[in-house]
Amino acid sequence: MDVRVERRLFTVEEYHRMAEAGILSEDDRVELIEGEIVEMSPIGSRHAAAVKRLLNLFLPAQAAGRAILSVQDPIRLGRRSEPQPDVALLRPREDFYASEHPGPEDVLLIVEVAEHSAGYDRGVKVPLYARYGVVEVWVVDLLRGVVEVYRGPEGEGYREVRVVGRGEVITPLQLPDLHVPVDQILGET
Repeated sequence: MDVRVERRLFTVEEYHRMAEAGILSEDDRVELIEGEIVEMSPIGSRHAAAVKRLLNLFLPAQAAGRAILSVQDPIRLGRRSEPQPDVALLRPREDFYASEHPGPEDVLLIVEVAEHSAGYDRGVKVPLYARYGVVEVWVVDLLRGVVEVYRGPEGEGYREVRVVGRGEVITPLQLPDLHVPVDQILGET
């Protein structure tokens, strides 16, 4: 007997209504990926430290009014996806996106920090960001001690993929005067 199971996929609007109805709370560590509500990995101390280091490194761009720093906030990608990247640099906007969550056209850079989720970030989230035209994504792989740099979205992937390690510096495409030392992202080993 062949039993076919149909999944019920949610839209971003339905996802938000679940939160408004109290089905999902602010404390739930979930995000909407291609219509599915996905539980996010717990944030370990190394992961949290890397996010804090990134914020310090990106502060000059925000202070100069060239970017808005967004930390674990939603980015709307189409009707069925609203991931919450660890860090995003967004185009400046007077309302700081109070009227709506930013979309892919608003993103200068997305950074995902992975202590135990690098495979998921690389295999699910990076292709999702590419599909919606996010110009640049970094995956900070804490276990390998590297930063994967994805640039130039094309279909489900990126034309340019580089792996950079300690001793190297990364410059975001959209902020060419911001030089980010990989050692300062990764911290001490």
